Amino acid sequence: MAQITAALVKELREKTGAGMMDCKKALGENDGDVEASIDWLRTKGLASAAKKAGRVASEGLVGIAIDGTKGAVVEINAETDFVARNETFQDFVITASNIALTTGNDVDALKASPFPGEERNVQEQLTHMIATIGENMSIRRVQTLSVDKGVVSSYIHTALAPGIGKIGVLVALETEADAAKADSFGKQLAMHVAAAKPQSISRDDMDQEVVDRERAIFAEQARESGKPAEIVEKMVEGRIRKFYEEACLVDQTFVIDGDSKVSAAIEAAGKEAGGSITLKGFSLFVLGDGIEKEEEDFAAEVAAVAGN
Repeated sequence: MAQITAALVKELREKTGAGMMDCKKALGENDGDVEASIDWLRTKGLASAAKKAGRVASEGLVGIAIDGTKGAVVEINAETDFVARNETFQDFVITASNIALTTGNDVDALKASPFPGEERNVQEQLTHMIATIGENMSIRRVQTLSVDKGVVSSYIHTALAPGIGKIGVLVALETEADAAKADSFGKQLAMHVAAAKPQSISRDDMDQEVVDRERAIFAEQARESGKPAEIVEKMVEGRIRKFYEEACLVDQTFVIDGDSKVSAAIEAAGKEAGGSITLKGFSLFVLGDGIEKEEEDFAAEVAAVAGN
């Protein structure tokens, strides 16, 4: 049997764009023959999938699954909105969301989990879909929330089907109150999160680096006003309070009634449901958030093809 050297693996990777371990396995299956290994990768759908790996995948779907007092939200990306409307892709997102209920916040654990009905794990099933559908796809992130007693409520914005859409929110409410009433309020609160996009639950769990950065910006802006130092300090503190009101969930104005603070709305909901409600956490996934999308200049592309 031929020795599978690093140079051989490197050569095969450069020719196919496939992953290192896939290339090593291909060479092992084909006695070090690079050309045969290329064909082997192509038959497995790995070479064609890998060639697409450089393309930006900022579309796709956010999926949510709820099981009792636990919920999971996942983001799975594709290159175009067209794929998001593909039933095979939608079923994959729904299945992955349900699997995430047992794998927690670990993307790698989700990828390594067996995919129901197939002799593949989740990542291998995704690779198979990439080769079949012809677009780059990726499992970007996952988060789970749970409570000992209470409810995990959800909201999907622009849902394409139950549990999948462009924006997904989970809200975890700890309570011994009536579950149906608590869940009804939880869904309203999840809708609020989708609309208001808070950065934290309260001031106490706000990232201090974020606060320090905002304070530095506000201080520089205030100093440019030329006002005395004591006035500058008051201006900064006022802007920080305003920042908290906009960024902290419990300090925001509840979008459902447009009047109450969220903290007051939670208290009122507890009284209505027959017991106190504690907001334990929330998760907001906005499809493609933070991904740099490639800007396409169609006119320039046409001109280039025409040779202008």
